[in-house]
Amino acid sequence: MLPAAIVAAAAILLPSAAIAAIDDNAGAVRNKDDRTNAIKAQIKPSNAKNVILLIGDGMGDSEITIARNYAYGAAGRLPGIDALPLTGQYTTYSLYKDGVNKGKPDYVPDSAATGSAWATGTKTYDNAVSVDIDGVPQQTILEIAKANGFKTGNVSTAEIQDATPAVQVAHVDARSCYGPDSTTCGDDALTAGGLGSISEQLIGTRADVTLGGGSASFTQTAKAGPWQGKTLFDQAAARGYQLVDTAAELAAVKKADQSKPVLGLFTPGNFPTRYAPTVATVGGANTAVTCTENPDRLENALSLSSLTTKAISLLKTNTKKGFFLQVEGASIDKQDHAANACGQIGETIDFDDAVKTALDFAKKDGNTLVLVTADHAHSSQIVDSTPPTSLSSAVTTVDGTVMKISYGTAAAGGSQQHTGSQLRIAGFGPGAANVVGLTDQTDTFFTMSRALHLDRDTKDLSYKARVTLSKSTVDGGAKMTITAKNFLGDRQLAASQAKEAIGVADAINGSATFSITAPEKPGVYTVSVTGAHSGKTVKVSYRVR
Repeated sequence: MLPAAIVAAAAILLPSAAIAAIDDNAGAVRNKDDRTNAIKAQIKPSNAKNVILLIGDGMGDSEITIARNYAYGAAGRLPGIDALPLTGQYTTYSLYKDGVNKGKPDYVPDSAATGSAWATGTKTYDNAVSVDIDGVPQQTILEIAKANGFKTGNVSTAEIQDATPAVQVAHVDARSCYGPDSTTCGDDALTAGGLGSISEQLIGTRADVTLGGGSASFTQTAKAGPWQGKTLFDQAAARGYQLVDTAAELAAVKKADQSKPVLGLFTPGNFPTRYAPTVATVGGANTAVTCTENPDRLENALSLSSLTTKAISLLKTNTKKGFFLQVEGASIDKQDHAANACGQIGETIDFDDAVKTALDFAKKDGNTLVLVTADHAHSSQIVDSTPPTSLSSAVTTVDGTVMKISYGTAAAGGSQQHTGSQLRIAGFGPGAANVVGLTDQTDTFFTMSRALHLDRDTKDLSYKARVTLSKSTVDGGAKMTITAKNFLGDRQLAASQAKEAIGVADAINGSATFSITAPEKPGVYTVSVTGAHSGKTVKVSYRVR
């Protein structure tokens, strides 16, 4: 239980409309005592069964306010983002990788460094995906939850290899290492003995549900490793994935687990935006517009809210422990970069719909922690009059008045820069009180891992690993089956005999099987099975008569 001072602080942070939203039976909350009691009711021990983390990429306070003003009015409330009862702020700086400033704060971060922070609890440099400033891989909350027996999901409106979804499933020095054809993979490439590109690592991480864009990278062909010569789509299918690329195919999926995980990639690149673009120009705020629907937008069954609903429905079934799910509204950032006011407004509203979906589930479930935040701040600002040299737009809001938006971190034709401001983080459910006040982005990792009571020493989860053979004595040339079990801290296992590789297999719930042929020569032979992540090796012997 939090001290009374923190409860009081939370009451100050929370608008009365948001308090009313969390007490459906009491009606509107009208006095400070009611506000305090409502907040107290939300401060629950951190023993959640499920965690849903929702990230609005580039969604700073300005982007939230712009979308709220446009769609709901200055006195309105976003039904998802603004309804979470416990709110705070967090810092987002990254670190310098090398040189005289190595390890010191870099005040304006990118999505790779910020995502790595909440995914691993470790700060790193811009461009890095879940490795520290020395390039050492750091375990992610998704990987840890999976090792602890939780179901896991990863949903985005971006290419699934983009920085925010990638931080949960891969470890590379350069965020642009999308697939085996990428020229930036360096020593991370399989051909260099590394872990492989983001797409290749994603297949091996094996989240139960993966939904987003980025199918283009999966048409590329592996250049090394056990799947050399196969496209990544072919590899995923051979490794048991259910592959879907339409709304109808996704709707037909009724079950997703480690035996048959779902990989749904619905566009070659990023999803189209909700609203058609209105790119800012110098003097653009002199003419107000109303945002219009993008004719290229995907059907509603593939909206971020719909994908969130589907992911939750697949993850909540057939699980004893619960699930971890990350959901990203990716193109708030991308449209901010493009100085596209209507684009970013539509993506924020789309994201808010997904937040409401998650919040509705959590309220009904009663044992789900929902966290809503962003990775970094961005450039759009609501202004009264725009500087004559700045890019600007104006939109007519639901209030019937004009809102002017200025972009001042890049000139016309350039990509607007991120900014280094602290960000809102809000929560609902068990453990949500840990976001109140000022925290750092890395603290979010610990808020989530503690809420799920995760054992972060995943190597130790394979300590009971064992290996058996179908026969202990065989004739020369006989076929045998190797069965490995309880490698819970590993996602892949490698089997060998007399220093010769037998094969590599995915550990499905800690188990895998291999087939071998016994040598013709009589004698005693030893088979070894080693976990790729724990380093745990188990040996078993058999005799050829």
